[in-house]
Amino acid sequence: MNETSEQLSPPLAKQRTLRILAVTNLWPEQGSYRGIFVQRQVSALRALGHHVDVEVVAQSRGKLDYFTAAGRIRRQARKGGYDIVHVHYGMTAPAARLAGHPARVLSLYGSDVNAPRQRFMTKLGWGGTRARIYVSRRLAETAGDAAGHVVANGVDFQLFQPGDRVAARRALGIAPDARVVLFGADPGRAVKGYDVFRDALAELRRQDPSVQELILSAPGQPEAELVRKYDAADVMLFTSRPGSEGSPTVVKEATAMGLPVVTVDVGDVAEVLADVRPGAVVPFPAGPVAGAARDHLVSELANRVREVLHHGARANGRERSSWLDERLVAERIAEIYRSVLGS
Repeated sequence: MNETSEQLSPPLAKQRTLRILAVTNLWPEQGSYRGIFVQRQVSALRALGHHVDVEVVAQSRGKLDYFTAAGRIRRQARKGGYDIVHVHYGMTAPAARLAGHPARVLSLYGSDVNAPRQRFMTKLGWGGTRARIYVSRRLAETAGDAAGHVVANGVDFQLFQPGDRVAARRALGIAPDARVVLFGADPGRAVKGYDVFRDALAELRRQDPSVQELILSAPGQPEAELVRKYDAADVMLFTSRPGSEGSPTVVKEATAMGLPVVTVDVGDVAEVLADVRPGAVVPFPAGPVAGAARDHLVSELANRVREVLHHGARANGRERSSWLDERLVAERIAEIYRSVLGS
């Protein structure tokens, strides 16, 4: 079920280009990074020569659009003469199903399978899809979908490549000798586990006051600033709650940058970091994250980060994760489109 770049056919850009309509409720709007991974996949498909139009559901139109978008999508699908309608995220699947296009592909990303209410919406729109794509094997197994394809979201290896740490720290106002731990999300989103990150950092600081946090997320910041933060950090500590992640983009970006990652075991991080050193994947408690179980998790994460800081080296992630290059991922997606049309 898991498919990597080694299984790709010859370059698909040499074959007939396709007309694709992407239907998604994950798309960067008004300076946000929501759905940036969908936007990058669209850009990578366009770079292969395919024509891709995008129809955004809900977001700025509001949640009611999940129920009213079908007519708009149907008109767009008929007018555009598309080969494929690619639906991104299960919440948009019911509206796209009503649009009636015979060649629909559905990508599933995490909460649309893991969260009960969203899974209900996903199942409503599931029928008639010709192929389903999961961003991790764990997600496909949770869905019980033996026929599903597993293709992780890709990373722009041209943008996310290691740079000058000294210059990055100077630009961000960080002392050269600071121990910088990166939080790869918005602290205001509870599912990202900033409380666990904060407590692990406090434990580290009890032994080393030079440890400081750096927050990756910021409204409207340019991508160059993201790259600068990855360069400036010594390690990323990723603490998202189970069920909230399918294939965390920031973990893969950090890996492409050679930044060591210490993370809880969510999504596909164990696969992405399997051969990457230094770094660590820490099991999440099986029960509630409270009391002794939470204390143990915080302590384990702090110990693993301490080991990485002591090691003091960049990780070998860029060499080990070339299969995540978004160009190869786009070729694999296009190959799935062709298999759908060929069947």
